[in-house]
Amino acid sequence: MLKIGIASGKGGTGKTTVATNLARVGRERVCYVDCDVEEPNGHLFLKPEISETLHVTVPVPRIDIPRCNFCGMCRDVCRFNALAVLFKSVLVFDELCHSCGGCALVCPFGAIQEEPREIGIVEKGKSNGIFFLGGRLNVGEAMAPPLIRAVKREIPRKELVLIDASPGTSCPVITALQEVDYCLLVTEPTPFGLHDLRLAVEMVRKISIPFGVVINRDGIGNADTEHYCSAENIPVLMRIPDDRRIAEAYSRGEMIVDTLPEIKSKFTDLLGKLLDCKESLSPVSGPERGLYQR
Repeated sequence: MLKIGIASGKGGTGKTTVATNLARVGRERVCYVDCDVEEPNGHLFLKPEISETLHVTVPVPRIDIPRCNFCGMCRDVCRFNALAVLFKSVLVFDELCHSCGGCALVCPFGAIQEEPREIGIVEKGKSNGIFFLGGRLNVGEAMAPPLIRAVKREIPRKELVLIDASPGTSCPVITALQEVDYCLLVTEPTPFGLHDLRLAVEMVRKISIPFGVVINRDGIGNADTEHYCSAENIPVLMRIPDDRRIAEAYSRGEMIVDTLPEIKSKFTDLLGKLLDCKESLSPVSGPERGLYQR
């Protein structure tokens, strides 16, 4: 099983476009995983038939006031200020709780028990042979990583797993990319795209994931992104041209590979590169040309 993460330094670069179209050309061999649980949109393009929905919960503390002496040990151990001890009262802020269980562990009177609190759902389904897996965080929830981990626990054994991460370089992205074999960084050849590509490159290098770049809307900006990748010895694995027909297909919610054969061939070639190099995607000690860049 080969796990490929698809990420980007900023939103709007075409990350989900790349992930869903790559899944489409792989079909039965692929599991598409939408880990952008705060704003999932892979389903808009793959249009899966959902066959199973799982409700995801996290444990949060509940205080047994008659057993509590308001010593404040639970408050002191919490690094995220999820508990406040007042006169004859303890307030619990569920959205700040990281479910570590430390408060219940240190309570000398056993006055803290944990109960489940739902934070979102995991959906499973199929789309033209593609196994679809995605998460949807409840509105108002502050932390996506627990749901992302729940989504990843449901990944089945497939030849290729495509993990569509949220944009940026924050905790949800790190959680989504943990344990992937390779990362595709999707960018656009503009000053904003290059700025955020630099951040994304720094992120994947910090967590030691081999990676390559996909340039979307190639031709709209300048050559600075190409020069940066060349100077940093980063492989550019695919270029998607700036084509009005692609934008029109996207606006209709259609898959590019279904409407433009010349673009389908690009995704087919990229899929072949990823599958052919499966045995070579092992940790490397330094920058190397080709598909493998750390």
